[in-house]
Amino acid sequence: MPEHSHHGHGHASHATRAFALGTLINLAYAGVEALIGWRAGSLALLSDALHNFGDVLGLALAWAAAVLAQRAPTARHTYGWRRATQLSPLANALLLVGFSGALINESLRRLAAPPEVAGRVVMLVAAIGVLVNLGSAALFHHGQHGDLNRRGAYLHLMADAGVSMTAVLAGLGMYYLGWRWLDPALALLVSLVIIASSWGLLRSSFRQVMDAVPEHLDSLEVERFLLALPGVQALHHLHIWPIGADEIALTAHVVRDREDGHDQFIELAVAALEQRFGINHATLQIEYGGHCRHDSDDHAPHH
Repeated sequence: MPEHSHHGHGHASHATRAFALGTLINLAYAGVEALIGWRAGSLALLSDALHNFGDVLGLALAWAAAVLAQRAPTARHTYGWRRATQLSPLANALLLVGFSGALINESLRRLAAPPEVAGRVVMLVAAIGVLVNLGSAALFHHGQHGDLNRRGAYLHLMADAGVSMTAVLAGLGMYYLGWRWLDPALALLVSLVIIASSWGLLRSSFRQVMDAVPEHLDSLEVERFLLALPGVQALHHLHIWPIGADEIALTAHVVRDREDGHDQFIELAVAALEQRFGINHATLQIEYGGHCRHDSDDHAPHH
């Protein structure tokens, strides 16, 4: 007897507004930075503007995912489009690593022959970039620990703020001390930091896409909890996976030693799973007897 628990599938509209605002602000800044860099003949600013355009693409992906996640389920897409919030952070993490690799390559090239850069222009424009990126990151700070889509955007913007801050420091050093090597050296350091910080996001988002059990859950603990419920003799085909941001699904076959009271049992079990583990989309199938009738059809581990 299958039973389902559904919990708040729609995301608040302020989430998509945050992505929209962050995307537009950073797009405007990247355009201004590119124009100033071209007028001032600063390759550093032009390169950073190109990097920021890439970041805008990452934000746009997150924005699109947040919008798609609000689409209602259909006969073809019975879960809706909430999986988009898992694909977006994976793409975001890959963008972070890709741009960092490009920056490392460019930094190593410039270390060999540091070019002449207008330090004052770099310093002033980069300082504005710090403010823009920190302000945009603040839009995603709330709730980013429970939503990889928002966390990807938050980490992306904080990394950009770090890049802009090193550009400020490089501008100071170049303008007052004539240290042209500061620009590529600090860019190299920041690129390595970005790769290190984005690794966790890349790993987490990949696991989500592969339907892994959410990192904060222990599947064995959930199994023990279900086995301890009244009348439960055995448990088969337990699967736990994320559907989208803040949504976790569970399916399981539960073998019970009684023929009646299943509706009440399922209602209590589903409520307890949500309260204790945050599993808000549970499907339990009751089996009566000593073993599950579908063992031969499932290749998942049996407990």
